[in-house]
Amino acid sequence: MIKKDKPDNVVFSNEHGYNVRLLPYATSLGAPVIKTDDLAGWKNMGINKVNKEFESKFNELKMQYQDLIQEFQWNELVYNARFSFEPIVGEIYHLYKDTDDSNFLSLIGPKEWNKEYVGTFRLNSDKKWILIDLKN
Repeated sequence: MIKKDKPDNVVFSNEHGYNVRLLPYATSLGAPVIKTDDLAGWKNMGINKVNKEFESKFNELKMQYQDLIQEFQWNELVYNARFSFEPIVGEIYHLYKDTDDSNFLSLIGPKEWNKEYVGTFRLNSDKKWILIDLKN
């Protein structure tokens, strides 16, 4: 049996001496109970908030992407249409479908003649066609 110099209830080490104040835990029955904070609720609340923010940002980007794709498709349709004039920035043009199923661009409005109307567009300064009106 090993004999100790100090009893078990005395906090002493040969390196540090009496080091009760340096220990991160209670050393006697009379010491206050050390409780760790329950961070699960705080973490869950933070995770939920961040996930909602990410979902919101994702949906916003998804909508912007869909709008961009639609804008690209309209521009592709108009630029691939047939026209025999140089469009002027800021002017309004009308897109029609011809009898051979090809598209053509015109200055003539849909109420002024009887052609299959597709949509109305304005050319902006970036040479991008902006959709103004669609066939009902």
